[in-house]
Formats: sequence, structure tokens, C-alpha cells
Amino acid sequence: MSLREQISAQRAQPLGERQDPTGAGMLRGAYQKLKREIHLAVLERVELERLSRLPSDQVRQEIAVLIARILDEQKAPANDLERRQLVTDVYDEMFGFGPLEVLLRDPSVSDILVNTHRHTYVERRGRLEATDVSFYDDAHLMKVIEKIVSGVGRHIDESSPMVDARLPDGSRVNAIIRPCAIDGPLLSIRRFAANPLQVSDLIDLQSLTPPMAEVLDALARAKVNILVSGGTGSGKTTLLNVLSGFIPGDERIVTIEDAAELQLRQEHVLRLETRSPNIEGRGEITQRTLVRNALRMRPDRIILGEVRGAEALDMLNAMNTGHEGSLSTIHANTPRDALTRLENMMTLGGLALPTRTMRQQISSAISVIVQASRLTDGRRKIISISELTGMEGDMINMQEIFVFRRSGVDSKGNVRGHFCATGVRPKFAERLQAFGVAPSDQIYDPARRFEAA
Repeated sequence: MSLREQISAQRAQPLGERQDPTGAGMLRGAYQKLKREIHLAVLERVELERLSRLPSDQVRQEIAVLIARILDEQKAPANDLERRQLVTDVYDEMFGFGPLEVLLRDPSVSDILVNTHRHTYVERRGRLEATDVSFYDDAHLMKVIEKIVSGVGRHIDESSPMVDARLPDGSRVNAIIRPCAIDGPLLSIRRFAANPLQVSDLIDLQSLTPPMAEVLDALARAKVNILVSGGTGSGKTTLLNVLSGFIPGDERIVTIEDAAELQLRQEHVLRLETRSPNIEGRGEITQRTLVRNALRMRPDRIILGEVRGAEALDMLNAMNTGHEGSLSTIHANTPRDALTRLENMMTLGGLALPTRTMRQQISSAISVIVQASRLTDGRRKIISISELTGMEGDMINMQEIFVFRRSGVDSKGNVRGHFCATGVRPKFAERLQAFGVAPSDQIYDPARRFEAA
């Protein structure tokens, strides 16, 4: 088949499925150039303020008519598929987040990573892969970043080159630009599903077992303070959402986050979010300030999206003074590391407390640490549920109740192993019994193994 015939055959395929037979990116580049020219021509001929007041279907129809007219005037070679694609792309540029929209509409994408305007990667099912999505130049990418951050009242420029924000669907966004980003703007988006995962979904995904889910349900109902620990991308926020779903609907819940991403389904939820300082460096509202304010709001539960600084001391004080059943997450690779990090954060509060005093406060405030992990095959699992049992000397005692034990890796690179109880009957079993939510003691039988393929 000649090169002309190959190109003609590809023009009949959707743009996202085309391969350039020359290996030079000619077809994709030509379409990008045409899209930019059409986009600018549309902007010159329409009144954006008028279009923004119209229903989206009517807007698309008007844009389609206008694009068809412009293509005919310029005698631009574009088939029917390309014309329809141009309407979608131009609409996304005008009213959405440009090239990102096609990825945001894909439910299989969990992370979007834009490495300057040239390269965009996504994560699907725990694995990174490259895409053909790109931006015209740095200015085009900056325009999308500014649209995202301005939507939540934040700003980004050379004097403030880093920002955390969120999309309307709750997805977490981080952007960093020059001078900190040497090669150009960088954008990272952590997606959140429109319908949050439920505990049944985690069981189906073999992230935990029915006995572990039963115990976590009972712990939440019995108002046991729980700390979710894990590394970046290990599923801490997803697990926090699942745990919060066990909270009875008649309780008053206050959530505190840097960027609002929790998706609680109870009706009596009060959501608080931190605020970055303005250009003059004023107006900052920290998590510590919000934790202190939350104590005055008569909460039954306080859910802190992530403890990462001086607010650790206030959170522990709240847990020790009647706000039982509080939940939070922390970045740590093991439960023991989580305790060490809490100690370090408490010192940021400005109080020079003795080590033993800090550890006593931690051990009396937190009862359970749930350790989440992202395995080498990209799957996320709860690898440990541990109980804090008090102090012995200057050390905090801890015992594992459930554990995931790895046994190897199969030929496809998937981690194999099994979940099981350790055989230890936890001290919190008495509290679960008092609240009438205690599971059978057989649930702690170490002989019950759940294989994870």
C-alpha cells in the first residue's frame, strides 16, 4: 500500500486511534495546527458571554455551524470525523480544561500527569502509560492551570509558583511552574470517582477481606479513634471515605482538609478547607486553626484529611477530650513509622514536651492504625491492622490483628499472598462488646486464610 493510500485509510479512523505511517507525527501535528486556527477564528466571531448563558447542547450546535462555515471558507481538508472532533475539542477549549477533558471523561484513568506541554501520562489500573494528549505550548498549558486554580479561589504566578487545588468533581490538583519547574509547567491530577468505592468494592478488588471489613465497621460504630497510614498513592483517602461510611447518619461530622476531596454521604457533614496566603502573604488559614475552630462547632466526629504538621497536637488533644471516633490519615510506610512521624509533628506545635509525655498522649488518643500499601503490581491493599495497647517504659506497645503476607510474584508480575488474622484477640474487643457491635471471636482465628491472586 502506498503512503498516500495509508494516509487516506487512516483519515477514516478516529483521531485518537490513528498511527502516522511516516513516523514523524505529521497527521497529528497537522490536526493540532488546524484546531488552534479554528479555535482562534471561533473566538473572534462569537460572544462568549452570550454563549455561557445558553444550554450546552445549543452551544455545541452553534459552534458546529460556525466551524463548518470557517472550514468551508478556508477550504480546509477535514472529513466528517474530524469536523465532529473539532467541535468537541473547541468546545472543551472554550468551556472546559482543553486537552485534559478527553482524559477526565475516561473513568479508567486514576491519575493524569502532565510533564510540560509536550508529554502527558496517565495511570490505569495502577500502571503508568503515555498518551498522545499534548498542549500547543507552555502558554496553552498555563491557561488551563490558571482556569483550574481560579475556580477554587487560588492563584499561581512567578511569586507563588506552586498550588494545590481541586476540580469540580473533587479531583486533587497540584501545579508547579517556573522558576521552580525548570523545563516548563507541571500538572498532576489525582482523580476521584463520581461514585466513591464502597467496602464491597474493596473486597471484590481483594484490597481487604470480609472479616477485616467487619472489624473496621465495628470500630467506626464503637467510636474508636483510627489513623490510616500509607505511602503516596496507597489509597489512604479512599479508605478514609470507606471508614467514614460506617459512621451512623445521626452524628454531626466535621471534615478538615487542605483540598476538599472526601465524599461523605451522611447529611450532617460540615466541610472545612484551608486557605493559602494571598499575594501579600496574608489571610492564610491552616489546618491547625480549623481543628481548633472545629472544637467549637459541637462535632460528634472530626475527620482530618491528612495530619502533616502542628495540627497533630490539637488533633490528639481533641481525641483525648471527648471527640471519640475521630479519623485521620498520615504518610508513613509502617505503623511504627506513623507513630514516629506523629511525635515529630507534635514538636512543630511549639511545645517542648518530653518524649514519654508525647508517646503517652499518642497511645491514649489513637487505638488502631490501618496500614495501606501500593504493591509493586500497582494494586492497593490493607497490609496491616494494628492496635495500640498502651505504654511499657518509654515505648508504645503495638500488636497486629490482621496482616497481609506476601508469598511471591507470578509470571505476570502480580503479587501473590494471603490475608489472615494473627490470632491475637484485641483489647478493643471489649469496647466493641459494650457497643453491641462485636463480631464473633472466630474472626480472629489465624487458620482462616484468604488468598489474594
